[in-house]
Amino acid sequence: MFEFRRIDRDDPLMDEIYRLRYQVYVTEWEFERPEDHPGEMERDIYDPHSVHFAAIRKDSGQMIGTIRLVLDSSLGLPLEKHCILDANLFGAQRMKMAEFSRLAVSKDYRRRATDSLLYAGQEMTEVVAQQVASERRKADNDLVVGLYRSAYREGVRNSVDYVMAVMARGLFVLLKRIGIDFKPAGPEIDYHGLRTPYMRKTRELVQRMAAINPEWYALFMTD
Repeated sequence: MFEFRRIDRDDPLMDEIYRLRYQVYVTEWEFERPEDHPGEMERDIYDPHSVHFAAIRKDSGQMIGTIRLVLDSSLGLPLEKHCILDANLFGAQRMKMAEFSRLAVSKDYRRRATDSLLYAGQEMTEVVAQQVASERRKADNDLVVGLYRSAYREGVRNSVDYVMAVMARGLFVLLKRIGIDFKPAGPEIDYHGLRTPYMRKTRELVQRMAAINPEWYALFMTD
């Protein structure tokens, strides 16, 4: 259903990424202020130091998801601005750390994924309602995991030894179910809701997946 694509910073599709992030982070969730993002594009100082990815629907060509991998720079990593991290977390490996950041999935896509079942000529029984929920979760999970897979593989190509992320508990549980098992890197904070900083050695992340979910591991590692 999806094509996962790396988007270079001089690619015109970067504007679509910024517009999607605006839709999610400014319009839908009001995490950011509209006046800080002219032209309805959500951008920040870390974008030039990041590798960006998009999920494109194969049937329509519409961008419906994005994530970025923020590489270490003189700015540090975004989570350092908001989280209380464990002491001595950054040391000799500082330059080999990166952060998964700005995951965004289009609300329009999620609505269409559900509507495709609602209007398939089926009666809305309890069984069909459960099918709608199941299909929506599966599509959303495949999309989220595919974006993380793209960013992870970019980290490997850039010799990143440690990957980090700030996540709500729901996203952490979703990833853990398939074997992407992060470890807390500091206490939970209230930042646009409850969030926890996480960290894991890059190699350990996939070794854990291989041990507990070989099927997902094979998908995660296959080109």
